[in-house]
Order: sequence, then C-alpha cells, then structure tokens
Amino acid sequence: MPIIKLKTEIKADINIVFDLARSIDLHKISTQQTNEEAIAGKTSGLIGLNETVTWRAKHFGIYQNLTSKITAFNKPKSFTDEMVNGAFKSFKHEHLFINKNRNTLMIDVFCYESPFGVLGKFADKLFLKNYMTKLLNERNLIIREFAESKKWKEVLK
Repeated sequence: MPIIKLKTEIKADINIVFDLARSIDLHKISTQQTNEEAIAGKTSGLIGLNETVTWRAKHFGIYQNLTSKITAFNKPKSFTDEMVNGAFKSFKHEHLFINKNRNTLMIDVFCYESPFGVLGKFADKLFLKNYMTKLLNERNLIIREFAESKKWKEVLK
C-alpha cells in the first residue's frame, strides 16, 4: 500500500490552518485543475466528524465520483478522512497539525490502495503515486497561500 507523507510549514495560527484544511470551499479552489466540485453530502463550509462529501472530478480525462467521510476529529490537532466509495480500493488521509512558535506544521499521511491488483500496483509505480503527491502538494500550497495572507477570511466566514 503506497504511503505519501508531506510536511508543510505555514506562518499562521494552527486554528486557521486546521479550518482551511477541512474547508469544502477552499478544496474547490485548490483543485480547479481537476474541475472538482462537491455534489453530495457536505457541499460547502467546514466538514466535521462523521460528515461525508462526494466529489466529482476529472482525472486522466475521465469524470469520476469519490465519497469520503471524516472518521476522526481532534480540533485543532488532527482529522482523518477515509474513502467510502470511489475509484481507489481504499484510502485514508490523516491531517496532522503541530503548533510551532506561532506557526503551524501541517503533516499529511495519505495511504491508498489502487484497484486492479497487479495492474494497480504497476500504475502506482509508473505514475499514480507521483500524480497524487503533486495534487496534495498543490493543495497544500493553496492552504499556505490563504493562511499566510488575509485570503483565509474569504473562505472562513
């Protein structure tokens, strides 16, 4: 099972970073390249424990739906979302937040299992792990951009 671990240092309060990371509205902004939109469950605002969201997005030229659920929530230190339904065989995304001298260290631990057995494992090595890492990095840069400026006020009303 591939695991992607990312660390992003953000010069902002941990509560702002935590809320930006769980903002449906910011997620839409950070995934414009895949035309991602929330189509069911929680479709705007801040997602919380036991809530689900279904995303429709275009990956590799194909529109697909993915439903995830918040399965753990400890504000402002961590939350976890897990796939309920979608293209992966499974995924679990842990979001961890550490307060460091008025700054925040945001840590992503994204574990996933591709479908299609050996073919899925081959796809992981060939392109999927890099693709997912790039998506997560781009999202984290948007979170940092909004958190370190006054833009966070646009999505955290």
